[in-house]
Amino acid sequence: MHGLTPILSTVTASFLASFVEVVEAFTIVLAVGVTRSWRPALTGAALALALLAALVLVFGPLLALVPITVLQFVVGVLLILFGMRWLRKAILRSVGVIALHDEEQAFSKETAELRQQAADRRADYLAAVASFKAVLLEGVEVVFIVIAVGAAHGQTLYAGFGALAAFVLVMLIGLAVHRPLARVPENSLKFVVGLMLTSFGVFWTGEGLGAEWPGADLALLAIFAVIAAASFAIVRWLRGAYPAPAEGVAR
Repeated sequence: MHGLTPILSTVTASFLASFVEVVEAFTIVLAVGVTRSWRPALTGAALALALLAALVLVFGPLLALVPITVLQFVVGVLLILFGMRWLRKAILRSVGVIALHDEEQAFSKETAELRQQAADRRADYLAAVASFKAVLLEGVEVVFIVIAVGAAHGQTLYAGFGALAAFVLVMLIGLAVHRPLARVPENSLKFVVGLMLTSFGVFWTGEGLGAEWPGADLALLAIFAVIAAASFAIVRWLRGAYPAPAEGVAR
C-alpha cells in the first residue's frame, strides 16, 4: 500500500491535470481545423508538440544533477504555488465570483476571430500560430506538472503515462464527437487537481526540509483530506458572502 500510494496519486494527478489542459488546447485546434483547414491546425499543433518534446529532452536530464532534497523543496514550493492558483480559481468559480470556463463559448470566440482573418493573405499562417500557441501554452503546464509530481520521487515515467493517457483519451473523444468537449466538468476537475497539486507541494516541501511524515507516503492522503476540508469550508463560507453567480467566461 505504501508503494502504491505515491504511484497512484502521481498518475491520477498527472492524468486529471493533463486532461483539463488537453481539452482546452483541443478546443482551439478544432476551431482552427473546422474554420480554416486542418493543415494549419495540425501543423501548428505538431510544431508545438515537437518544441515541448525538445524542452523535455534538454532540461529533463538536468534534474538528475540537482540534490534530491533541494529538488523536493523547490518542486514542493512551486507545486504549492501552482496548485493554490488552480484551487483559488476553482473555489471562486464554485461560488460564482468568477464565471465557469465554457468550451462552447471559447470555440465560438476563436472561430469568430479566424473568420475575421479569412481575407488576410496570412490567414493560414495566423491559423497555424493560433493552434501552435494553444498547444504550447497548455503543453508547458502539462510538462511542468508531469515533471513536478514525478521528479521528486523518481516517478516521472508514471506521471508521463498519466499525461499520455489523458492526451489519447481526449483525442479519441474529440475526434469521435467532432465538437468542443463542453460537457467535461472542468471546474470540478480543476478543483481536484488543485487539491492534489497543493498536497504534493506540502509533502515534497516537508521532505525537502527533512521532515519525516507519519505513515510515510500515506501522509499524502491525510494532507489531501485536510486541504480538501479547508477548501470546502471556504466554499461554504463564500457562498454566503457571494450568493449571485457571475456571467461570462473567465479562465
